[in-house]
Amino acid sequence: MKKNEIPQDEGYLGKIAREVTYAVDDEGKYVTGRSSGWTVKEEANDVAWESFERQINEAKQRVINGEMSPVFYWMEKRMMDQGIVAQYMGIWKWSVKRHMKPSVFKKLSDAKIKKYAEVFETSVEEFKNPFK
Repeated sequence: MKKNEIPQDEGYLGKIAREVTYAVDDEGKYVTGRSSGWTVKEEANDVAWESFERQINEAKQRVINGEMSPVFYWMEKRMMDQGIVAQYMGIWKWSVKRHMKPSVFKKLSDAKIKKYAEVFETSVEEFKNPFK
């Protein structure tokens, strides 16, 4: 896109801030330009956020239904996968997968529960009972 074609649609940030965008100048060199927003980009972001919200709500329902443990819900809510959680927890990925089973979750030690709560940046009580 050429520098004079950088979109200037009214964005979420409005008049508060401008986004830096790369474009091509009249000589064909890459330069930076400022954009106040781009409707197409905002619509794409809205679709992505709606998808995340849907995933979080599905995870919530699965925990409420007793299909999954709170570990599954918090992973979705914090946009983390098993590998990332395993690294933060200092355990194997397969252990995280096991901890998503309600029957295994109920047997976790207080220390393990506390560590999960720290990883997900919440209290132990809220980690164990996220919907109260």
